[in-house]
This record gives sequence, structure tokens and C-alpha cells, in this order.
Amino acid sequence: MGATMHKPQKYSATIQVNGAELPVEVVFEHRWGHRYSITRKRITLRLPLGLTAAEVQKHLQQLQDWVCKVAAKKNALLEPFTPKTYRSGDLLTVGPRQYVLDIAVEDRGSHTGKLIGHTLALQLSVRASETQRSKAIKTLLSRIVAADFQPEMEQRVLALNRRTFNRPIKGVFLKYNHSNWGSCSRNGNINLSTRLLFAPPDVQDYVILHELAHLLELNHSDRFWSLVETFMPDYREQEKWLSKHGGSCDF
Repeated sequence: MGATMHKPQKYSATIQVNGAELPVEVVFEHRWGHRYSITRKRITLRLPLGLTAAEVQKHLQQLQDWVCKVAAKKNALLEPFTPKTYRSGDLLTVGPRQYVLDIAVEDRGSHTGKLIGHTLALQLSVRASETQRSKAIKTLLSRIVAADFQPEMEQRVLALNRRTFNRPIKGVFLKYNHSNWGSCSRNGNINLSTRLLFAPPDVQDYVILHELAHLLELNHSDRFWSLVETFMPDYREQEKWLSKHGGSCDF
């Protein structure tokens, strides 16, 4: 019988950066040293098993110092950890369009919303907590704005496909996704994150072209990147924009 491998132990902590309290996922696992990482979804501190509470606190302080230095160079990196707040009368700018928010908290069992002219009218349940209502606002805004942009984005995908790879497309879908900017399924569906609507048109075109290239190459092989470069020689500039400003593209 081999040695039993225990699952990593996890717990939540916080650090203070620029006056904001940021959540940290602390992971204890079989390793010799420590490791820090920041993604659009979480800040992670990986530590060896068996550390004392004082040692863990020391690493959290070091992580805090490191995140402060990183944030000073790349402010947008921390934007996903600073939730936006919305009130009635606020303006929401998405690409070339501007919406007015009308938010009402009512005695109802669920949240709902719709677009009336240029007004995003949201009705939230009074029975939900502030955190739940904040999450619901983000979900509703993404869903309603996606529906407003759907015809335009679908036509752009189809037009770009005709000018480039000219492959069969089953459908084009806008949906909220924080793990990537887009995806291409094996059956020909092109999925685009609604966060992409906040990016400039040339960046949007790059992501669309990237997913269209997957209709021919499902991986990221040299041939795949050659296909992308053929139709967008400066695609690396668009990737740089996403890396630098992507954190601010969100509802």
C-alpha cells in the first residue's frame, strides 16, 4: 500500500490593500516553499503543511506587501475584487451605448429586470440580503445588456467569419463569463463573454477571430496562431490590452 495523500487544506483570510479588504484563499499542501498568485477570480497563498499561526500571519503580511507592489504597477488587476455599487439614476456605459439605471426594492419573491428605451429597470426582492441583491444586479445587467447587443454582435461574428475562415457556425451566444473572453465548441457555437462589450472594437474583433480560428484548430498550436496572425498581424497588441485593462471590463 502506498502512502495516503491528503487533500490540500483551505481556509479564507483577508489582506488590506489601498484601504480595501481583499479576500485570500490560503491553501496548505505538500510543498517546500510558498507561492502567491492573483487571477481575475481570487488571490491565493499556497503554504507548506505544518506552519504555526505566527508563520502563516507572516506570510499573509508578505503577500499583502507583494499585492500592494503589483497593484501599484497594474491597478486594473484588483478591480475584480472591488465590487461596483449601483443606485437609481446611475449611468452605465457599455461601448457606445449608455443606460440609465432604475432600481427598485419590492416585496417580491425573485429579482427581475428589463430594458425600457435606454433605461435598465430592475426590481429586486426585499427578502434578499444586500450581498444577494448586489449579485443579482450584476447578473441582471449582464443578461439585459447582452440581449440588447446580441443582434449586433452576431452580425459582426458572421461578417468576420465570411471575410476570414468562412466556416459553418451553429450559433453565437453572449453570456457572462469570468474565466475567459470567449470559447468555441466542437459543434460550432461561438460564445463571447459579456465583459467583452466593454472593450474597444479592435479588441472585440481579436477575440472573435481567435474563436473563429478554433473552428479549424481546437488547440493553441503553432498552426492556430498562424491562422490568427494571417488575418490580424497585430493580435499581440490586443492581448496586451486585455492583460492590462481586462480587469476593468465588468458590470
